[in-house]
Amino acid sequence: MTQEMTTRRETIVFMVMSYAILVAAGFVGLRFDPPPTIALRWVVVILLAAVVVVQWRMFRRVGQPWEIHVCLALYGILAAALMFLQPGWTMYPVLYTIPLTWAILTLPMHQATYWGLFYTAVTAASFAVGINLGEGLIALFLYGVLYSFVGAFAHALVRADTARRESQSLLAELQEAHGQLQEYALHAEEMAVVQERNRLAREMHDTLGHRLTVAAVQLEGAQRLCAADPKRAEDIVGTVREQVRDALAELRSAVATLRAPIEADLQLRSSLQRLITNFQDATGLIVHQMLPEEMPRLPGPYRMAIYRTAQEALTNIQKHAQAQRVWLMLTISHNRVSLLVGDDGQGVSLRKDQSGFGLRGMRERAAQLGGELHLEARKGGGTQVSFQLPLPASEDGTDD
Repeated sequence: MTQEMTTRRETIVFMVMSYAILVAAGFVGLRFDPPPTIALRWVVVILLAAVVVVQWRMFRRVGQPWEIHVCLALYGILAAALMFLQPGWTMYPVLYTIPLTWAILTLPMHQATYWGLFYTAVTAASFAVGINLGEGLIALFLYGVLYSFVGAFAHALVRADTARRESQSLLAELQEAHGQLQEYALHAEEMAVVQERNRLAREMHDTLGHRLTVAAVQLEGAQRLCAADPKRAEDIVGTVREQVRDALAELRSAVATLRAPIEADLQLRSSLQRLITNFQDATGLIVHQMLPEEMPRLPGPYRMAIYRTAQEALTNIQKHAQAQRVWLMLTISHNRVSLLVGDDGQGVSLRKDQSGFGLRGMRERAAQLGGELHLEARKGGGTQVSFQLPLPASEDGTDD
């Protein structure tokens, strides 16, 4: 497999220098040490013209290895003929630096080395035959050193060009990788924005939505009692007013903190009891509750998920179930936390919240913590929400 020539600029420089060496060798050979006869002079001219043709062919970027070797062989033969016609003339051996450099630029190094040895041997032979054996040995040493130097320089040029190409390839790969990283970063940023929006939507639904839903139901009850029991209606309106104030306070807190859950520090058991009490006051229904007396210290996201799920389940019962009895049970085993919220209402098949945002929010909370949520029919009638989370590693202390 041949190597590529270097850059176009370097190729042009090499070509100009090669023709300059050829013109100098021919001019000096014909002008200062001309052959003894006119016929030999014409032979030298013809040989130099043939070298020009072969050299032109070399710079046509011959691609096939056999074509390269043919050009190198022809150049070697023509230069050898010039040296044997004018033995001892030192300009013609310099011509071998041109094909030797070209061989190193276009052939594997071991093949180019063979051509360098061949040119050195031909040069030494021309001196030995044309002058004497001693001159041949001296030429072997001198031109061997010259060709070795030229070969080493050309090989260094090839290595530098190879390093440059590898650097360019590495730079292109790095630029591509950088572009991919930028795309990944942009995608991650977009995903973070989407997740934050979903979190805020769940928080607004679970807090403000819950408060407003309870207020709307209570106002409906107060409206029905205005004529029959004004005192009771007034009490209900007062309760609604307090709940709306609480909703506004939670809204301000959510807007102010945005990134932090508004109930991050809630005490789960006491918070659930307050939630149940508010539900009972708003609906008049009794919640049959079963909460553990002591609970492990759950992480904030676990407490938040359990509280919001209970809140959303009770809100849905108040809005849709038309129930007479409600059950809420929180149990903790050695590896799982389970929350069950059920009612004896109209049943899951008639409920309107099966695909609503509240149910979707509960399922997202469960999925984020590796748990699961199911909305299913309750034995004996009604609906049951089952919310289960794997228990995290236990920590010292309890959560009131």
